[in-house]
Amino acid sequence: MRTLSTQPTLVEQVYEAVLSEISAGKFGPDSRLIQEELAESLGVSRQPVQQALLLLRSHGLLRDAPGRGLMVAPLDAEHVRNLYEVRGALDGLASGKAAERGSADAKIEGPGFIERGRAAVKSRSIPRMIATDMDFHFYLYGLAGNPLVAETSAAHWSYLRRVMGEVLLHGETPTDIWDQHEAILGAVVAGDARKAERLARGHIAEASDILTAGLANFPKVQPIAVASRRARSRS
Repeated sequence: MRTLSTQPTLVEQVYEAVLSEISAGKFGPDSRLIQEELAESLGVSRQPVQQALLLLRSHGLLRDAPGRGLMVAPLDAEHVRNLYEVRGALDGLASGKAAERGSADAKIEGPGFIERGRAAVKSRSIPRMIATDMDFHFYLYGLAGNPLVAETSAAHWSYLRRVMGEVLLHGETPTDIWDQHEAILGAVVAGDARKAERLARGHIAEASDILTAGLANFPKVQPIAVASRRARSRS
């Protein structure tokens, strides 16, 4: 029996490329995405672009455009609030279980995530800030020892990345976000499950309040026609 490849498919690469552009503000709300233009810009055929765009629509990131094609969907503050309620429960569970099951690994590996996160903030690169935030939380999901936590959370992270990008684009992110992450990690390292869960829930609740309060006041980003970088296909 042959070994299955774990490399991302071309559809997944296109999905990631377009989502990254949306999260970084290069495709603002109501930007129209045309398959032909994206395929040419990304250096791929139309088929993977079509499939990736349909997935993005199913995840609430795109909507049908008048006449032809798809466009970036506006953010829904109520949906964001609902997502963060679910995320708070999952992150609280993950952090508590990480403290119970992964404190030794967290002590060795955890500080590197904090260091990379702080460096990303200094770089002011929105993709780096989002990536390091995701890396930290998925690291805790892994330490929790329950694969369903990561699987359940992953379903929401595409939309969460869009929200985080919008907030970072307008400079509204909490300046102490990595202080909060470090405090959560400290509780995990100490094996204090109750404190780790409480800190994680508080961290997500604060983020939710900031995001939902700010969304209504954010100005729209000017639309951009097509992505500026090429997706690399893997054989």
